[in-house]
Amino acid sequence: MTTSETTTAASLPRWDMTPVYPGLASVEFREGFARLLTGIDSLAELYDELGIGTDKIVLDLDDGKSLETVLVRTNALLDDLTTMRAYVAAFVSTDARDTVAQARESELRQCGVTIRQLASRLAAWVAHGDMDEMLAGSAAAREHPFPLAMMMIDAAHQMSREEEDLAADLSPSGGGAWAKLHGDLTSRMVVPFAVVEGAGPIGLPMSELRNLAHHADRSVRRRAYEAELEAWEDHAVPLAAAMNGIKGEGNVLSSRRGWETPLAAALHENRIDQATLDAMMGAAERAFPALRRYFQVKASALGIERLAWYDLFAPLPPMVGTEAPEPWTWERGSAFVVDRFGSFSPGMRGLAERALAEGWIDVEPRAGKRGGAFCMALRADESRILLNYTPSYGGVSTLAHELGHAYHNLNENGLTPLQRQTPMTLAETASTFCEAIVRDAALRDAGPAERREIIEGSLQDATQVIIDITSRFLFEGRVFAARCDRELSVAELCDLMLASQRETYGDGLDGAALHPYMWAVKPHYYGGRSFYNFPYMFGLLFGTGLIARAGDDPEAFASKYDDLLASTGRADAATLGERFGIDVRSGDFWDGSIAVILAGIDAFAETVAGDSEDDDRVD
Repeated sequence: MTTSETTTAASLPRWDMTPVYPGLASVEFREGFARLLTGIDSLAELYDELGIGTDKIVLDLDDGKSLETVLVRTNALLDDLTTMRAYVAAFVSTDARDTVAQARESELRQCGVTIRQLASRLAAWVAHGDMDEMLAGSAAAREHPFPLAMMMIDAAHQMSREEEDLAADLSPSGGGAWAKLHGDLTSRMVVPFAVVEGAGPIGLPMSELRNLAHHADRSVRRRAYEAELEAWEDHAVPLAAAMNGIKGEGNVLSSRRGWETPLAAALHENRIDQATLDAMMGAAERAFPALRRYFQVKASALGIERLAWYDLFAPLPPMVGTEAPEPWTWERGSAFVVDRFGSFSPGMRGLAERALAEGWIDVEPRAGKRGGAFCMALRADESRILLNYTPSYGGVSTLAHELGHAYHNLNENGLTPLQRQTPMTLAETASTFCEAIVRDAALRDAGPAERREIIEGSLQDATQVIIDITSRFLFEGRVFAARCDRELSVAELCDLMLASQRETYGDGLDGAALHPYMWAVKPHYYGGRSFYNFPYMFGLLFGTGLIARAGDDPEAFASKYDDLLASTGRADAATLGERFGIDVRSGDFWDGSIAVILAGIDAFAETVAGDSEDDDRVD
């Protein structure tokens, strides 16, 4: 069912941006935007004065005063930029037709060019210094040893100053433009569709059409899936151009910067090494046969031989002789998350209560709004969360996931932007951890029908993060490899997507009813990061492993966990894992985390088998 079938759009919250500025047309916003532009120019002048990135490349220690000044001024500018970007993005992501917001976002992308150029200059400057001398001579340096070490590695993978400046200058009309095309086009897609077959179709935003994957009627799910594929086919040519443009640019830049592959650059960006990735992906592959059993059990529960793609998120039929679980309206779902967060810590509960009370969350799917969900840091300890809420446990789980990001941001409050540069691998840890908290606490007091729904919802999420993420990872690697030689056609992109899905989903799904256009759906391929996929798996499994180590003293664990979240921009994943006795390069750790998920399949199968027996007795 659609959100509109359970609650009116007017009753669903939208986020409130007025605590920052009254509006895009306000004097306060214009003055703030002007201050940001002045600040960027001023920082660039400082870099020029100190010879940062020029022929005068030697780091002048002068008792650390220059480095101190640079770090303090850079952090201050990045703070202002974070708030302005989030403020403007709040308007663009909820209404792609807002031309004023689009114009301001375009200006900010141009500002980003200068920031990227300054960042590469700073890395090259720092790389010519001696770390011990920098730490001895500057208090600010002593607060940033890990960011400075990462700058030195970045500098080893930089082109010349002129080439880096050119790459940044071209980004808004290169990869950035392709990413904008994808976002603008997909958020404006409206598809004619009749939920009641035979009735007159109405125009549904793509986000709302995709939400029909949660509809109880299989014929509605199938028709929505077919309408979705037809719509993606109609828009595939420009989206294929965007994919080719972005991946072609990625290949060129990673090669010119001395990375063996774009994946090697992504591993550095995500603060893990190839051994860690291999250990995790190997564990995932070993688990595929067991995870496919979940699909088979769900097919049995739905009374069909095998799941099609459009059955992945189907709600289960009512349990025989059991009262149906209460619908997951927004009111119930949000209150449920707040209560379950409280089972972990008062601080986590307080964060969720504040997000709801202060208008941090935009809930409803609507025309012009970006699909999916995300959380963005706004300022200090504030975040903003975008949802396209569905009245299912999956919608509740997504809310918990995004609030987990907000909780992560809260724990990083007081740190500098350079200290908060958390990689995706660790950024997803808090979100998946919070999903698990909600699930595990709910299972302790759920009735039979609700218990089955929660277990199945968590398995939906887990298989998406392990199986579907692997398919996306394989697809992207193959696109990068093929794109070295030439552009790929729409048909070739679809073939690569289908091959990756067949390799991962296997016999768990009907091979004739997969999703060849998933490459067009997912914004992760277009957003400026390569391999924006495996970090989700890392986050789920790392978080699962962390929960297993909570032990008998949850209060002590909560404090230690908060400290970890505050450190994710100040150490790599292996170092942070060691705090909890985790070896991320060991397949045993990843196998152990997956084993926790596989246990849920057994529990789910028991509920389905028991329901089937009850059904037989009724007959």
